[in-house]
Amino acid sequence: DEEEKKKSHSDGTDEKDNGNQTKAVSRIGNSNNPFLDIPHDPNAAVYKTGFLARKIHADMDGKKTPRGKRGWKTFYAVLKGTVLYLQKDEYKPEKALSEEDLKNAVSVHHALASKATDYEKKPNVLKLKTADWRVLLFQAQSQEEMQTWINKINCVAAVFSAPPFPAAIGSQKKFSRPLLPATTTKLSQDEQLKSHEAKLKQISTELAEHRSYPPDKKLKGKEVDDYKLKDHYLEFEKNRYEIYVGLLKEGVKELLSGGENDAPGLKKSHSSPSLNQESPVCAKVKRNVSERKDYRPETPSIKQKVT
Repeated sequence: DEEEKKKSHSDGTDEKDNGNQTKAVSRIGNSNNPFLDIPHDPNAAVYKTGFLARKIHADMDGKKTPRGKRGWKTFYAVLKGTVLYLQKDEYKPEKALSEEDLKNAVSVHHALASKATDYEKKPNVLKLKTADWRVLLFQAQSQEEMQTWINKINCVAAVFSAPPFPAAIGSQKKFSRPLLPATTTKLSQDEQLKSHEAKLKQISTELAEHRSYPPDKKLKGKEVDDYKLKDHYLEFEKNRYEIYVGLLKEGVKELLSGGENDAPGLKKSHSSPSLNQESPVCAKVKRNVSERKDYRPETPSIKQKVT
């Protein structure tokens, strides 16, 4: 930690000497632990932008948010690196973020985004559960946009989340979750896949063992609550790593490098005939012409069905 503080101080002096360009990776948060604070990297890649309405459903450790703080607020969301920035104004690369924008930022490391199937008051709502077990609801402008946000967030989390640290050890038997560092992983994509697969196997085994020894029905209070908490944690982690492994096996980096409005599964249709027809490849002009002739007779009947 001391070395990192020295580096940050030295980087700060360099910034003053060289101008306004920010080269250092600052951190968002009040903690002195660099693994817990959100890394703010101005030079990180932007994977997705767009308007999102946010509702805070649960605070840290899953505690329900007070009623007065649950209202919907609209932001311009920017998924930059492993951080989801929620800004009042549209994203401008040259414009520095305000303190309020930084406070609203959400780190997506070890997070999981999914469709909010249990929320029916608004359409196109996704649920984001973070590493510290906060739960946020986001409403997108369309169902396709919602699915794209889910894919992008989960892809970033799968590729860049660093391996977790062991849980804290104490004399009490109370269950405690392991520490999930906010720093990005140094593993390659193949190593990251193996790490996720090993973690999935470990958690699946733990979940099976945990459920093979349920608490006595006569017991009440903390022991039962602790059993349910651990069961919920293991079930969620198993689902999270299953999605991470699936994304990495599908070639997640291609989806991340694609356009902002890429629909899920676009990577698979990259070599489809429709995409090849649009690409100006001179060597295949004759073949494309013949293909268009084959498709022309079907066009009028399709239009009639639509009208």
